[in-house]
Amino acid sequence: MKTMTCKQLGGACDTTFQANTFEELVEMSKQHGMEMFQKQDAEHLSAIMEVQALMMDPTAMQAWIASKKQIFDALPDQ
Repeated sequence: MKTMTCKQLGGACDTTFQANTFEELVEMSKQHGMEMFQKQDAEHLSAIMEVQALMMDPTAMQAWIASKKQIFDALPDQ
């Protein structure tokens, strides 16, 4: 199991997520992002807009995801 923060995953806070796989962690982060979107949290809305901008360029988005996965892979198991 590995732990990453919202900020490490491109978000805006220090909320932590723990999962066995990067894909599980991403899903938790997405759910958190949706909650923060519903609350209209300004810092998270800014982070969400940055990710949405990346989504316009599939190559940039893939590189961004790969960089986050690389961080996950380098973390020690807990």
